[in-house]
Amino acid sequence: MIRPTWCGAQRFRVLDFLRRSGWAGVFVVVAIGSVLSCRGMPSLEEQERHVRDNELVLHQLTPRAFVGAWGMPTYQHAEFMQFFGMKDGSLIPRSRLAIGEPPRGWEVRIEAGDALFLAYPDYRWLVVFFEERLVYREALTAAQLHELGHSWKHEDKFRSRFEVLAAP
Repeated sequence: MIRPTWCGAQRFRVLDFLRRSGWAGVFVVVAIGSVLSCRGMPSLEEQERHVRDNELVLHQLTPRAFVGAWGMPTYQHAEFMQFFGMKDGSLIPRSRLAIGEPPRGWEVRIEAGDALFLAYPDYRWLVVFFEERLVYREALTAAQLHELGHSWKHEDKFRSRFEVLAAP
């Protein structure tokens, strides 16, 4: 029995077809992901309206909406943070819990990454963002927020130059 052998040209045609169809598949996946991720985020104007109305909806607001609605925060802080995933979809920053204490309702999900904390004593809100989306909000008194902001400033004095360069 004689087997047909592939010549070099036939191999290249097959590889070329796979390469072209592979890129098309990647393009389709990226396009679908982009549409799904953008569909759930309201426009900046709508986000600012939510902030002005004190409707702090998780995963639907960005830092720009807060700055647009309330102005620059009195205090802001950025650091790499671990978050505890909750059943309601919120993420509680490790820094907001007592050492060694898991939060009530924790569903054994942990995420980690760069967090942005904004403190607004005039509005009495601490808001925390992970991947540019609001994931945690806590109503605190103005005195508590000022105390938190002063502790951030104190911590920043002791950051190494590598940490300062890495902060967003």
